[in-house]
Amino acid sequence: MKNDTLVTLLTAEGEALSGQPWNEYPRPQLKRDSFFCLNGEWDFYANNGAKETILVPYPPESVLSGIGRSMGKSPTVRYEKTFTLPESFKKDRVILHFGASDQITKVTLNGRQVGVHRGGYNAFSFDVTDDLQEENHLSVQVSDDLSSHVLPYGKQRCDRGGMWYTPVTGIWQSIWMESVPKEYVQSLKIDTGADFVKVTAKGVKTGEITVQTPQGEIQATMTDSEAIVRIPNARLWSPEDPYLYSFTLTSGEDRIESYFALRTLEVKTVDGLPRLCLNGKPYFFHGLLDQGYYSDGIYTPATPENYTRDVKEMKALGFNTLRKHIKVEPERFYYDCDRLGMIVFQDMVNNGHYSFLRDTALPTVGLKRLNDRWLHRDKATRDCFEQSMKATVEQLYNHPCICYWTIFNEGWGQFCSEKQYEALKAMDCSRFIDATSGWFRGKKSDVESLHVYFKPVRFSPTEKPTVLSEFGGYSYQPEGHVFHPGKPYGYRFFEKQNEFEDALIGLYENEIVPAVKKGLCGAIYTQVSDVEDETNGLLSYDRKVLKVSPERMRAVAEKLKI
Repeated sequence: MKNDTLVTLLTAEGEALSGQPWNEYPRPQLKRDSFFCLNGEWDFYANNGAKETILVPYPPESVLSGIGRSMGKSPTVRYEKTFTLPESFKKDRVILHFGASDQITKVTLNGRQVGVHRGGYNAFSFDVTDDLQEENHLSVQVSDDLSSHVLPYGKQRCDRGGMWYTPVTGIWQSIWMESVPKEYVQSLKIDTGADFVKVTAKGVKTGEITVQTPQGEIQATMTDSEAIVRIPNARLWSPEDPYLYSFTLTSGEDRIESYFALRTLEVKTVDGLPRLCLNGKPYFFHGLLDQGYYSDGIYTPATPENYTRDVKEMKALGFNTLRKHIKVEPERFYYDCDRLGMIVFQDMVNNGHYSFLRDTALPTVGLKRLNDRWLHRDKATRDCFEQSMKATVEQLYNHPCICYWTIFNEGWGQFCSEKQYEALKAMDCSRFIDATSGWFRGKKSDVESLHVYFKPVRFSPTEKPTVLSEFGGYSYQPEGHVFHPGKPYGYRFFEKQNEFEDALIGLYENEIVPAVKKGLCGAIYTQVSDVEDETNGLLSYDRKVLKVSPERMRAVAEKLKI
């Protein structure tokens, strides 16, 4: 009889966790000297139950939160905390920030509701200046209804199992406050090319920008909220040379620190084949699916260093790309990819009803064309997806690591993909766009996007660059590091580590390397780590076991270079 017991697994960072968690500035591209972190212990009430203590920002379903249990199918939870601001918060305005809270968040400060936010994946903030007192009481109520499918939910599911995972409820990213002058930089938009940067600021009209370069400082005056700076002897960003330029922006009493990178992305015909090009040259995007789940924090890793370690370990295996799969991370993740040199293919987070027959079974056996104009016709569902896509692009736009957007994945929540492609292209024409990853493709997309799991990788070149946006998924369970020993999930199973590794290397050498010569532009293997039942990662779920040889994987990476 198979074991049906779930095993609690801790990462090394989770085992060593102490003090106030995630106590670092959470916005690397718009950084001030004002920062007051509200993470730590809060009073917590689940579904009007008794008071408990929760460790924010970990979701209550996680072991790191101190709660570690399901919140039910349609929970409403409440967080409460009393705090006093430091003396340094004496500027004109005080802003309360939330990294993310799933799904509908109502915030009350000192008895007055200061705002409501809908959606579980994007940052939001409120000006709370007029509601502050000497001692402050903050109450945060969050309701989370996965059954409606209206708001984006990703791979969360109440009845988790297989390719569906434990849902998270409530706060799962940092809560913090900052003090700003009356007129301040509310947001930045950073556009770059091969030799210039354009900085557009919201909230101020004028200011001075100082860019640090290897040749010295370059100063420019911002007028009408915009400044363009030409960069001599430009050093272009790539995974092989992830060079970042730092700059400061001073406007009145406000001063912020930020950074940018110079790089270009375009489609070119090379030797008769359409290729994705980075900095003017064909580039093979050798990547992994990265779902951003952790054994002890679920959506929230124990420390920001978990992101750093994941990126470094995958780079050490020769990978240059991570496909962030239907989840938006805290900005620390993208900052690590920016500075360490890891390209990101960023998915939008799906909403809408999922059908196993329509979205998985029939496409797997070959039915991969479907008119999506008539899918997911509920106006509220469509509006929520469009709003979430816009918020995601605005939030992540400035990160140079992001080179590729994915709108829909395998039909989940898909509707009017050609219209959504046009909308996204209008928001960001500087990156590649994959309108329909896997199947149900329309005419408008920058790439031909394939998923191949149950048959050999074979394709014929088309007029568009081809990306194998998912493949592999081989499963090996390292003993003692498996979340659900009785229910392994994957696409091919191996009992021994050496057999797993040999099969993986063979998959690349026999199917992917030959495909590159025929025009394949990128390949995303499933996946970075095991996730709950899925044991098809290169790392175990607790990140303590690496299942492959770095030397053999780096040798494969060399063969994939164009």
